[in-house]
Amino acid sequence: MLDGGHLGSLVQPAAFVVVVIGTIGAVLLQNRVQVFVRGVWMIRRVFVPALDNRHEMADEIRVWSHTARREGLLSLEPFMLATQDPFTAKGLRLIIDGTEPAKLREILDLEISAYEMEQRQAAKIWESAGGYSPTIGILGAVLGLIHVMENLSDPTKLGGGIAVAFVATIYGVGLANLVFLPIGNRLKTAVIHEVSTREMLADAFIGIATGDNPRVIDERVAVYLR
Repeated sequence: MLDGGHLGSLVQPAAFVVVVIGTIGAVLLQNRVQVFVRGVWMIRRVFVPALDNRHEMADEIRVWSHTARREGLLSLEPFMLATQDPFTAKGLRLIIDGTEPAKLREILDLEISAYEMEQRQAAKIWESAGGYSPTIGILGAVLGLIHVMENLSDPTKLGGGIAVAFVATIYGVGLANLVFLPIGNRLKTAVIHEVSTREMLADAFIGIATGDNPRVIDERVAVYLR
């Protein structure tokens, strides 16, 4: 715009279709449909990030540890029924059932690993899109140039073909570096945060099941709050 251009010159439906549809197709070939859909739904975390409730969770853990220390593990059942988080409910249920700490650790670690892998696979579709998009843009540019070569005898059609060729490259590189890759990195950060929160809960559950002093559990939880 500073040089006298206008944004309308970047609006090329043909180039958009080639780059976007081609990128989606490449990502779908790499991933299962369920993973693709999960990754698309994850985009809401970019615009509406989850609240950092670790401090509130630490307060709840303190209540659980004191209650279990004072009244026994069965006293945790009301907290299990009141929570809306499936992972928290599962951990409390295993404690109430008297699961051995070593077995409890194994189950919770498996749960965390499965959750992390599932979320990372879904978030990775955006990284994949960022990898494919520039290449698809180059393909769109080549298609535009082929269209230009086919119409060398008709100068009125040359402008459209050249525009598609250049704009397809802009779409491919721009979407990759300004949209797809930033979204992928943002989602990876969100997954790391969620996994860290679950690891904090798992450590607290192990401490409660082992019968550790609530102050010891507080010290372990405090490490995750830095």
